[in-house]
Amino acid sequence: MARTARLVLPGQPHHVYQQGNNRQTVFFDKEDFDIFLSWLKESSRQFKIDIHAYTLLHNAFHLLVTPTDGIGLARMMQWVGRYYVPYFNKKYKRSGTLWEGRFRTSLVDADNCLLECSRYIEQKPVLDGMVARPEEYEWSSYAHHAGIKPDPVIRDHAVYWNLGNTPFARELAYKEFFNRFDHWESEKLDRILMSGWPLGSEKFKKQLEIQTERQFRMGKRGRPQKNNPNS
Repeated sequence: MARTARLVLPGQPHHVYQQGNNRQTVFFDKEDFDIFLSWLKESSRQFKIDIHAYTLLHNAFHLLVTPTDGIGLARMMQWVGRYYVPYFNKKYKRSGTLWEGRFRTSLVDADNCLLECSRYIEQKPVLDGMVARPEEYEWSSYAHHAGIKPDPVIRDHAVYWNLGNTPFARELAYKEFFNRFDHWESEKLDRILMSGWPLGSEKFKKQLEIQTERQFRMGKRGRPQKNNPNS
């Protein structure tokens, strides 16, 4: 499946991913994680991006965000890089690029897949064998959604708020949903993200096709059937 050109739609959730050049480590210690998050928080407010979920891994990071316009997301990513890369290069006495190309995005169907995407992002440290349980990993938004510790980086999506009428009800519902995670789901979202295709229902993809004049669904393989002139 070919990767499509990056698409950003205002008011629509996006799964964002960026990794280190040649998968190199981009976060070595607590200071690195913390300073990146502080700049991420500041830039998200500056460029009006709601961050709903995140995980910072040692060689990459995942975000679930909603931009309010078509240019704020790219500006946020550029702003963070403009501060973090010089900080990182100076600290570790290196030079040159840190990230591998442009960041990747995948549009997310809020009604059907936002929580699924949030779960995938916060489950990554477990899937990568870094921790046994998501609450053991410090640099993700799981602790916020599970009611362990509020996270000032996060602005919850309405889908999360609709999980319950009280914080306790929302946190309990999210943990129950989180525990229903299946490994096939991770493989599916990996493929979608790497291709740049949207995550959502067929109805959602069809609506995107109409809105953006792009094709997001696979056509049937093989040559089209010819009409039988004798039929």
